[in-house]
Amino acid sequence: MSVSTPGRARVGRPVDRAGARRATTLAFAAQGMSVAAVYTTVPAVTEHLKLSPLLTTATLVGVALTAGLGSFLGLAAVRVAGPVATVRGALLTAAVALPLIGWAPGPQTVICAYVLFGLALGILDVGINTRAAAIERAYGRSVFGSFFMAWSVGGVFAALLTAGVARLDRPVGEGLAVQAGVLLAVAVCLRTHGLPDAAEGAQSPSAQPPLGRRLWLRILPFGLVLLVVYVVDSTVSAWSAVYLRQTLAASLAVAPMAYAAYQAGTVVGRATVDRLVQRVGTVAVVRAAALVVAGALVGMATAPSWPIAVLAAGVTGLGASVLAPLCLASAARLRPGAAETVLARLNLFNYAGVVTGGAVSGLLGSTGEFRLAYAAPAALAVLVLTGARHFTQPPGTSGA
Repeated sequence: MSVSTPGRARVGRPVDRAGARRATTLAFAAQGMSVAAVYTTVPAVTEHLKLSPLLTTATLVGVALTAGLGSFLGLAAVRVAGPVATVRGALLTAAVALPLIGWAPGPQTVICAYVLFGLALGILDVGINTRAAAIERAYGRSVFGSFFMAWSVGGVFAALLTAGVARLDRPVGEGLAVQAGVLLAVAVCLRTHGLPDAAEGAQSPSAQPPLGRRLWLRILPFGLVLLVVYVVDSTVSAWSAVYLRQTLAASLAVAPMAYAAYQAGTVVGRATVDRLVQRVGTVAVVRAAALVVAGALVGMATAPSWPIAVLAAGVTGLGASVLAPLCLASAARLRPGAAETVLARLNLFNYAGVVTGGAVSGLLGSTGEFRLAYAAPAALAVLVLTGARHFTQPPGTSGA
């Protein structure tokens, strides 16, 4: 029986909460950049390879489905190698997939590249969220929002880079190769920093209590909120560039700007969410965010021109941004000793939302009804309002 050394992490490294937080923040930024790189280049890849709207929709839905499979691969990897090694491997895989998407010579190759990226995305999700949950426990207060803010900053950077490459009339593969290089650098530089034993929450399988039906019933409200969040997120992320291009007659250089505005809104929301939780409480923040999202989506659906749609996308990001981190943090607190399992299962709702939002929006868009694709998710805000009461406060946080 091993005995932990006081003041040191379980793995024998000195406790370094700040170092762990910096490294995880960097990984979140890299993931946000990779997702944005894929979604904002969809119009350019579609036009370059002359993909049909139906094939494009099926491909993006396939990314979400393979990410769901990757989530369970990520759970296995976290248990075997730990979250940091899992994150590193997923980043390296994504770094391979991005150039393949950009330089694919035909539809078959690009579909394989998108599938590879989806697997990497699911694995990465479990790894970084498990690590983030452990770090929040180590701090004893809400810090999940800061990680997702970094995710959004990475998304803004990638969207602007995509727009810049298009404005310079350069091949889409060049921009994706640059972003793959950033992922590679992050993966190589990523290090494991020690956390207190209690923060890791990594009990041995035999020591973990069974995850009974009652726990899954407690996860369900968070899952429904997360599903709504990712219906909204996939509708804006995957299709806003296409919406601006096809419905609002924006140029290829302008089309990624709605995604950039959406991510800029999420940066603002996630930069303030931790302080808002401490001031007014999690439940109030979730309810306010749901109302903001509903109103912004209506604005996006009725936008008469692309500048209005870009502004509405930014406000949508402001409201939607706080919901996912608060969902994941609250769910992880249900069973700290099995956080990776809880988060992997919760990710199923994430990808169900991505599939639903991406598929429905794509099908509506292919028939010229993109406006309806943005109006419909506004009605789902009622699910978020209903589920808000189940959200929990971080330890030591007092809400109004």
